Amino acid sequence: MSNKEENQKISPVFKKCYAFEDANEARQAGLYPFFKPIQRNSGTKVYIDDRELLMAGSNNYLGLANDPRLKEAAESVVEQYGTSCSGSRFMNGTLDLHEQLEVELADFVKKDAALCFTTGYQTNLGAISAVLGKGDHIISDKYNHASIMDAVFLTTGMKRNINLHRYKHNNMEELERILKRIPRNAGKLIVTDGVFSMEGDITELVKIRELADAYKAGIYLDEAHAIGVIGKTGRGTCEHYENDSLADIIMCTFSKSFGSIGGFVAGSAEVIDYIKHMSRPLIFSASMPPANIAAARKALEIIKTEPERVHRLQAIAKKMISGFKSIGFNVGTAVTPVVPLIIGNNEKTFMFWKNLYERGIYVNPVISPAVPPKRSLIRTSYMSIHKDDELDWLLEVAEEEGKKLGII
Repeated sequence: MSNKEENQKISPVFKKCYAFEDANEARQAGLYPFFKPIQRNSGTKVYIDDRELLMAGSNNYLGLANDPRLKEAAESVVEQYGTSCSGSRFMNGTLDLHEQLEVELADFVKKDAALCFTTGYQTNLGAISAVLGKGDHIISDKYNHASIMDAVFLTTGMKRNINLHRYKHNNMEELERILKRIPRNAGKLIVTDGVFSMEGDITELVKIRELADAYKAGIYLDEAHAIGVIGKTGRGTCEHYENDSLADIIMCTFSKSFGSIGGFVAGSAEVIDYIKHMSRPLIFSASMPPANIAAARKALEIIKTEPERVHRLQAIAKKMISGFKSIGFNVGTAVTPVVPLIIGNNEKTFMFWKNLYERGIYVNPVISPAVPPKRSLIRTSYMSIHKDDELDWLLEVAEEEGKKLGII
């Protein structure tokens, strides 16, 4: 059968799939960086195609994903609870483990109550879509995580007439101009990341709180890259600014500092109870499995009792930011262990990634739409378990390869 005849048999809905060539072109050029299957994880090293690579692109900030204490905690609950809850939180999928973790999390972030979801992405979808009502306004930093925007799309589809406003990254003047235009008594929710996942900088939360109070808005704070990372004891952005009252709702995922998977939202008892009963992603999804709950609980215990992990991570951030700057890389406004090497050219970004990969270093190339056009970058991120000699070697290799490509 000819290709023409085959194409005539394809349903129109699938034609875009068959026409998609970007990934194949990158594969053929040897520049395809995605979906690399990791065979084994061991501390700061990963093994791909039987090669050992230094992991400098993980969100395992405190190095807990392979901690034997988390493994033991996960294994210990399977005998009693099995491998799945086999239902949603709303029906038969709530375990006493969920509620125990929620009490501990609420205490940790200094809120009345908390609620666990099955993933961090689902947490944003579920909490934001529940809180926003018809006619409400959501005001979002343009560099917020994609899951926040997807929550807006979900809410708009469900409730219609949701008013989206986006302000330039960390631009408080533009945020205020937007707030001034919205009727004073309209429902308003300002949503921001605490630590921005690509830029590695921190939201201007003190000023946002001032504006929210002045214009009667609520604040939803996504702490996915902040808890375990910033603050004297790793409690995140509010602790960083030494004020526990800066956010009305705090969200975080377990897939980063907590070394598990899942997520939670915390706030007043009334708001959390409302989300619990109104969140479609919570009600219609199977709940977080027992092993992951146990791992997250153990991670929370370690974060509280071993603040030296957080301090080491913060020291590594300073070392790498200073090191990359001294070499000549553009790291933007990074002040955390997320350190972007901003290149701006997609081809050079992929070539730089490939050269580092071939030298034994795993990092993440990021292009639009994950970042704005002409702001492609290599996203490096660090763990508290990285050793200084590993970091020094990374800086040395990055300098050599960056000079070869004319990036620095």
